[in-house]
Amino acid sequence: MSLRTFSDIKLPIGRSEDELVQIARKKLGGKLGYFSIKKKSLDARDKNNIRYIYTVECSREEQKKEERVFERLPKNKMPIKPVLVVGSGPAGLFCALRLLDHGITPVLIERGAPVEEREKTIKRFFTTKLLDTQTNIQFGEGGAGTFSDGKLNTQTHSALNREVLETFVRFGAPKEILYLAKPHVGSDKLKQVVKNMRSHILSQGGEVHFYTQLEDVTIENGRLQSVTLCRREPKDRGTVRDDGGFVREKIAVSAVALAIGHSARDTFETLLRRGVAMRQKDFAVGVRIEHLQSEIGKAQYGKAYTLLPAADYKLVSHASERAAFTFCMCPGGYVMPSSSEDGGVVTNGMSNFARDGENANAALIAQVTRADFDSDHPLAGVEFQRKIERAAFRAGGETYAAPVQLVGDFLQDKVSSSFGEVHPTYAAGTAFADLRAVLPTPVIDTLKTALTDMDRRLHGFANPSAVLTGVESRTSSPVRIERDETLQSISTLGLYPCGEGAGYAGGITSSAADGLRVATAIFASLRE
Repeated sequence: MSLRTFSDIKLPIGRSEDELVQIARKKLGGKLGYFSIKKKSLDARDKNNIRYIYTVECSREEQKKEERVFERLPKNKMPIKPVLVVGSGPAGLFCALRLLDHGITPVLIERGAPVEEREKTIKRFFTTKLLDTQTNIQFGEGGAGTFSDGKLNTQTHSALNREVLETFVRFGAPKEILYLAKPHVGSDKLKQVVKNMRSHILSQGGEVHFYTQLEDVTIENGRLQSVTLCRREPKDRGTVRDDGGFVREKIAVSAVALAIGHSARDTFETLLRRGVAMRQKDFAVGVRIEHLQSEIGKAQYGKAYTLLPAADYKLVSHASERAAFTFCMCPGGYVMPSSSEDGGVVTNGMSNFARDGENANAALIAQVTRADFDSDHPLAGVEFQRKIERAAFRAGGETYAAPVQLVGDFLQDKVSSSFGEVHPTYAAGTAFADLRAVLPTPVIDTLKTALTDMDRRLHGFANPSAVLTGVESRTSSPVRIERDETLQSISTLGLYPCGEGAGYAGGITSSAADGLRVATAIFASLRE
């Protein structure tokens, strides 16, 4: 009997998944040689009958695991000059891994620290308020996603998405991400996964260089010829860097995968100055909203919430001229101090795998478009972000404390004076402020309308005690570095814009998939 798939198998909460094996065996007539859960989702539409819905794959015979085999670059085609991958977020890491599959040993550079040192630097910032602009929530091994929820669900339908999940499992992520409807790794587990990827790249002959930034590029006749790297070797790594300890090196390259992330503003400026084609891109800005996780659980699941994983939500409001929506919802999570530039306050959300924190948080954001930037300059969106981040820094008292306002006071344009049942988790401190001094009026008005509108679908979302923390400004890249059908820059051959920072992805999974695509494109170019 060939491989069989059975869908829509329902199990009430609290029942053992061992029952699925018995169901599969019965459907196959008693003999079961292979069994696998392919999909698991929660049906909570009826709070009195909450169930898990499964799709399983099974066979009477054992199944041999098929391994992917990749065409490798012939020895006579091996590049003499290195293939450089800039950035060690998901796009850069997966690009490096796929280059290795093709027999190409990449040189991976990262401006920030390895993840174990990065974590120490970030925690130090929370207490000292001394910002390391090269190693922080945005920069360092694993990229911004390392200090997030590690969400792997995506709205893209790439055939590569499954491979991304399998690769994460290969390097230590929980196997359940292969079948959960909303898979996540958790920031705590993702750190080890990233380290395992680094170890593999090194073991296969690749190079990984931390504290190393792409500082400049040399382009001749429309082709990338070389890059200038700036290596930072401070005496005491993990502290705020001074002006010493820099070593600059100019190297010729065969190709560069540009996986720089959405916060590499200085690199955007350098590339634009050298004539690399880029344009403005729409994005969204707003705040982080925090509720008690228990209240979200009750609203979503009723009395059964204690028997279920931490509840999440995803809300959209079209009640205003511009859309508002929640983004990067972190059940049982924390609002993270995510600044990467001096004098700016930025927030992000993070959850560990267990999602067992007291609060739930999510970005509550409104769309902004190029019409809001008041400029046609390609980096006008960057300046828009920077303006509100600096306003948040001032509103928080210029100490990297974040401006906060309770939802009830926000709706009445009042500065809050005390917290209610919800206390903020932002680790660098908070200050009560009027968020109208931070965000543009159209964004404020949209968020006000959205709160009331979203509360109709998720009771308690507009709870007056819920906390708004500003600002959420790095939802996606404000630019797109334009590329052609070969995935090379339309202005610069040999330069491959990649991932979220280049404007071609919107999360860990889609960024990783784009890294795989770019590596394949580099291989195809070198093979010619």
